[in-house]
Amino acid sequence: MIHVIATVQLEEGRRDEFLGIFHDLMPKVHAEEGCIEYAPAIDVDTGVSVQNMTGENAVTIIEKWESVEHLKAHLTAPHMLDYRQSIQGLVKGVTLNVLQPA
Repeated sequence: MIHVIATVQLEEGRRDEFLGIFHDLMPKVHAEEGCIEYAPAIDVDTGVSVQNMTGENAVTIIEKWESVEHLKAHLTAPHMLDYRQSIQGLVKGVTLNVLQPA
């Protein structure tokens, strides 16, 4: 199993629009072979001093996949290509961390 943490930086004020598109995508991704978890998350202010806030124009996507091969298949799935087209103009940048249990 692998864990994927993707942080999507969005154009100012476009987070709700992005989340609407993302929520429409989720059932297609959940149906993919090897998908264990795939969901967006946003900051919650806890007041904990070491918390790293991503900001109001960011979404963190938390994913779990059975293998790297499943992740690679996900990235080239037809619905992912459509998704990337639909979010053009909303996304400023993406960072990706792919991790394995230790």
